[in-house]
Amino acid sequence: MSTRPSLDIAVRAAAVLGEGPTWDAAARRLIWVDILSSRVHTYDPATGRRTTLATEQHVGAAKPRAGGGLVVNLRDGIGVYGADGGFAWLLREAVPGRRGNDAAVAPDGSLWAGTMRYDEATGGGTLSRVGADGSRTEFLPEVTVSNGIGWSPDGRLMYYIDTPTRRIDVFDVADGAGVAGAAGAVGTDGPVISGRRPFVEVEAGAGFPDGLCVDADGAVWVALWDGAAIRRYTPDGTLDRVVELPFPRPTACAFGGTDLRDLYLTSARVGLGAAAPPLAGSLLVIQGVGQGLAQPAFAG
Repeated sequence: MSTRPSLDIAVRAAAVLGEGPTWDAAARRLIWVDILSSRVHTYDPATGRRTTLATEQHVGAAKPRAGGGLVVNLRDGIGVYGADGGFAWLLREAVPGRRGNDAAVAPDGSLWAGTMRYDEATGGGTLSRVGADGSRTEFLPEVTVSNGIGWSPDGRLMYYIDTPTRRIDVFDVADGAGVAGAAGAVGTDGPVISGRRPFVEVEAGAGFPDGLCVDADGAVWVALWDGAAIRRYTPDGTLDRVVELPFPRPTACAFGGTDLRDLYLTSARVGLGAAAPPLAGSLLVIQGVGQGLAQPAFAG
């Protein structure tokens, strides 16, 4: 179950809080962020080309847009970059002491964006659905560190992590057309999300669940902050693989490459000081470890 596969260095870096790896299929590149350095990075594995975009605020996540450019989860709300690099606010909601954190694009092209307080105060964050027009519907109003979000291959399950709970939770997803106001509805034409329940609980001493991704078999891969590992759980919640890592703070994982068979890992140096291992903060890749799912682009 526990393995130490060959890790390749995609980008040797010293990210303070590397996060949110996302494969941009249209551009054939990997997008990731350094939250506390206010940087969005890209990496093209075919050519080795790298780019860096400086944002004006801490950036929790960056995802590709259907028409080109990026949508970003910033300190004060959701912004968009056009294909030409121009920036505009899609939704601005500044809350003192709070910032954007992890985000994911749902099968319907909406953005699910989480927030958290800088001091990680209990219940100080949220999880919201943001439509292509910038409309926001708050789904979970009192979370602490909103983190990994993902969907099953058929789109009927949504996985979610509020890190201090040590759980990955799962929700049922149903078509929301015509059910505005129903319990769990997140928008007039949006999905109905209901039936929250624990999917797995990470035992004390094994680290805290952070970012996640779902593979083509419906298994959930999760990075364990302070756990020095990535875990894979089958659709019934059985732990079937543990990938041991040479640094304590992996933050998130995502499948990438043209065939979606390579698992990219982000990591952090924050809080480790001079004792940080050499690879902490780098973008790493495990080649041929599984089969990922194509991820949709934000519709806005």
